[in-house]
Amino acid sequence: MFLRRLAQPLLAKASEPQGALNQRAVSNTREVLISLYTNTLHQIKSIPEHEAHRDTVETFTTHRLKVCEEEHDCDAIERRLGCGRVEKLIEDARLEAEQQAGKHKRGVHVINRAVHSGREAPRGVRAVRELGPPFNYSKSVTTPPESVSEDQIRAYLSKIQRGGHVQPFGCTVALEEPSFRIIAHSENSSDLLSLPTTPSPKPLLGLDARELFTRSSAEALTKATSSTDISLLNPILVHSSHSQSPFYAALHRVDVGLVVDLEPARLGDPAFAVAGPMHSQKLAVQAITRLQSVPPGDIDVLCDTLVEDIQELTGYDRVMVYKFHEEDDHGEVVSEVRRFDLEAYLGLHYPATDIPQAARFLFMQNRIRMIYDCNAAQVRVLQSEDLDQPLSLVNSTLRSPHDCHAEFMRNMGSTASLVMAIVKNGNDSTTKLWGLVACHHCSPKCVPFPLRCACEFLIRAFGLQLKMELQLAAHLIEKKIVKMQASLCEMMLKDGQVGVVNQSPNIMELVNCDGAALYLEGRCHLLGVTPSETQIKEIANWLLTHFQDSTGLTTDSLDEAGFPGAPLLGDTVCGLASAKISSTDFLFWFRSHVAKEVKWGGARHHVHDRDDAGTMHPRTSFKVFLEVVKHRSLPWEIWEMNAIHALQLMIRDIVPNVADTGATTEVYDQSGNFEMAQLNLVAGELVRMIETASTPIFAVDSDGLINAWNVKSAELTGLVANEAMGKSLVGDIVDEQSRATVENLLSQALKDEEHANVEFRLKTFDSKQGSGAVSIVANTCASKDKTNSIVGVCFVGQDVTEQKILLDKFVRLQGDYKAIIQSLNPLVPPIFAADENACCSEWNAAMEEQTGWTREEVIGKLLPGGIFGNLCRLKGQDGVSRFMILLYQTLCDQDTEKSPFSFFDRKGKYMEFLITATKRTDMQGNVSGCFCFLQPALEIKMQDTAKSFSRLRHLAYIQQELKAPLQGIKSLRKDLETTISSESSELKQLLETSDACERQMLRIIGDTELGTMEAGGSFKINMGQFLLRNVMISVISQVMDPAREKNIQIIQKIPQEIRGISLYGDQIRLQQVLADFLLHSVYYAPSNGWVEINATTFQNQFRMKLSPCPCI
Repeated sequence: MFLRRLAQPLLAKASEPQGALNQRAVSNTREVLISLYTNTLHQIKSIPEHEAHRDTVETFTTHRLKVCEEEHDCDAIERRLGCGRVEKLIEDARLEAEQQAGKHKRGVHVINRAVHSGREAPRGVRAVRELGPPFNYSKSVTTPPESVSEDQIRAYLSKIQRGGHVQPFGCTVALEEPSFRIIAHSENSSDLLSLPTTPSPKPLLGLDARELFTRSSAEALTKATSSTDISLLNPILVHSSHSQSPFYAALHRVDVGLVVDLEPARLGDPAFAVAGPMHSQKLAVQAITRLQSVPPGDIDVLCDTLVEDIQELTGYDRVMVYKFHEEDDHGEVVSEVRRFDLEAYLGLHYPATDIPQAARFLFMQNRIRMIYDCNAAQVRVLQSEDLDQPLSLVNSTLRSPHDCHAEFMRNMGSTASLVMAIVKNGNDSTTKLWGLVACHHCSPKCVPFPLRCACEFLIRAFGLQLKMELQLAAHLIEKKIVKMQASLCEMMLKDGQVGVVNQSPNIMELVNCDGAALYLEGRCHLLGVTPSETQIKEIANWLLTHFQDSTGLTTDSLDEAGFPGAPLLGDTVCGLASAKISSTDFLFWFRSHVAKEVKWGGARHHVHDRDDAGTMHPRTSFKVFLEVVKHRSLPWEIWEMNAIHALQLMIRDIVPNVADTGATTEVYDQSGNFEMAQLNLVAGELVRMIETASTPIFAVDSDGLINAWNVKSAELTGLVANEAMGKSLVGDIVDEQSRATVENLLSQALKDEEHANVEFRLKTFDSKQGSGAVSIVANTCASKDKTNSIVGVCFVGQDVTEQKILLDKFVRLQGDYKAIIQSLNPLVPPIFAADENACCSEWNAAMEEQTGWTREEVIGKLLPGGIFGNLCRLKGQDGVSRFMILLYQTLCDQDTEKSPFSFFDRKGKYMEFLITATKRTDMQGNVSGCFCFLQPALEIKMQDTAKSFSRLRHLAYIQQELKAPLQGIKSLRKDLETTISSESSELKQLLETSDACERQMLRIIGDTELGTMEAGGSFKINMGQFLLRNVMISVISQVMDPAREKNIQIIQKIPQEIRGISLYGDQIRLQQVLADFLLHSVYYAPSNGWVEINATTFQNQFRMKLSPCPCI
């Protein structure tokens, strides 16, 4: 192994008495590789981008650097990088390796960063031409082969990608675009297409490929080539021009043109005459519905359902789900259905080298692969001499298997196979190969292309279900951890750090372990099965000595991690997870020995099964080998390490605050009062918003009795709030057709399981009684008290009665829907329609407005992948798959539910909706298409409400902070009033002016407080008597500074008799309005100008005029 060879000079020195290097050698190699790859990348940056192979080398080096940075374990690095020819690398690194220091052993994870991230599975590198840089199979094997030249390895990979042979059950033709001139074809093309024999060794080269097919077939092929993503149209049913024999044509593009794989369509096949993407997907719809009906929370049942459906569709002797384990990429059969007389593979593990990285990369490129007969003679591909290299067949459905894989199949007793990739799409648009569905048959077997497409569609649906199951499991774990962490923090706030071990719950309940300990200030606090106090102190000292720069360590074997006292611990304690909470204090979790039995399908490191990198001979032994793992605990899961690290950070934040309890309490009380005031403020506004909301909102207690009923709910149902209170939601208010749905919602919500976008119907009462039931779509959430106990359920709904009525009209009208589709009425929602081939047949004005694409631009185009996927981009492949499932299930007369649907419009704006699909039938009742209705997603409104609350909290903060300094100014003014003499009339006037300005500012602050605004948006008025003179003095005082800065004169032309007028009204409001007018006049007046104030009386009316200088 190349890392071992790289470290050998160091290991040799380790045998010397002073050889402490033995403790550091393994880590040195990793750091050297990181340094070398980093330096290589710097050198690559200086190479011009157009230079040949620059991108390939850069991508390859970046991948290797990433692996070294992510993996701390040398064996893990070696598995992911391989052990190919790195002799020059070793020579260059040897000198530097001798000078490195550090230590890291197998099975140990050292946490040096703020957040511990889990490992990522290796990814395929960026494509070069259509395939990408070559992988080294020899670098993925466990046992190193003899030294093989890079030329030999490159030749092997080229043979896989450009092998020049296809399987005999079909033929391949390569065309030049747009001329359709044939540039390559398989030797059997003439025979399969029943063409006349010619003496030419390459009879079809140079011909127009359209001449090989009937006129309609040629037109179909020509039309397909105009599509951007040609694979969406596969398969196309074509007929030979000479024999009229039908073929399934599968098209894909390569670097030199268009490759067409032709497979005979046999009349006896159940899938005969099923061509085109829509008809292919129909074959999988029932199986997808069964997958969706599997109860959540059990991935094993989901896998069992999948293999049963695949076997029912294809008829293979054995169908398996083969899962890749993240820790070392080895595979395990987790589900299986087989012919009764075959040996069971369920539960067997297989080495990672059985499916090397090169093959995994190809599975990500071409996610379904069929081998008709591994013993069949391969058919040569003949090509034009104009081509520089062999034709790429990497995405060809007919590509022949490599000799080593054919031998591998024979060794397993399999003749035919069908393998499909299970790909899990991440939230960040990344993809990961989770596993494979492997089908084996003991005799030659050919599955028609449409049926393979149906299986691939089913696997995509399975990938969606799998992703949801994994997310659900992660969510449940996260909820448990957060709840536990909150309890532990509460213990620490009460009792300090020791609260996490001497109270309940304690740190043992955070993760799965046999014992735990707190090592604090040299003292041990123990729980469960642990080492002795002396041994724990030894572990702490060992960590401080050897891992002083790390914040934690996890290992499933203390012995292999290098702890000297591990032999004395025996099997009592094998695994350790530690978290440093201060410079000398630790939290520890311990695990005991677990004797783990692993059944391998052949020994994992059998000496007789060594792969040869040159000839790629597969191993021959598949006898079950039992490996018993001893002196090791169960491995620590990623979520457990994350939970430990999160608790570690929380303790570090809490502990310093607990130390100074006096100061902390004072600050806490002050901030707590303010927070409580804010919460009361927001709570009051929330109640008001709920009452006046434009959507129905209601709540029930734990017995299902109504305890909240807003105005909109009363308006829709005719049942006022005081009559609704105390009624049973299910028994008295919900329509009989929806009772089962609502009962299930209540049951789930009372278990703290929330649901979104559930549709049900409510009865109507009194004046609304004759108008029929009300349809709403609602989200549910549990209502909780201050102890976090569930005391009821809240429903936030949306009235969809009008949409339901419109939908019913569509169902009743069938073909006579033009009036509604073409209506410009704003009540008509966005509507589009699909024909029986999933192509767009209708696109109303509202859809044009929401998407930016006109009706003329979309009519006739394929909806899944074409319009939604190409024109209106969807977020990731999962979005396309969900839309396809919804559409095809509706077209196959399956019931579908309202579901979220989002896309990017023409301008790139992200649009979110709920989509409802309903079938369209002809006069005979056959499904002839479907209508799809969009409505704005309720979540958008909820997000806007959340933003409003955030702004309200910010406004509340500003209000609170402004009041205090104003109160200080007011207090200072009152002190001045008591100190000045009665003769100081000017000072008194100044203080009165200050008082008026203070009151004006307090009024403005009060105007922004929640609940102070009257209905209709007006402010409250405080009436009283006041003198105009006082108002004018306050108004002018507010603009004197801005006027001085611009050298503007304020000219008052107000007679004394008017100044002394007593007015009745709101002094502060008048003062506020006049000050705003005067301030704006000053702002917009030119410098060195003037602003005149004029006041007159006329027939009991008071008039005031502000006049800037005429030059403006």
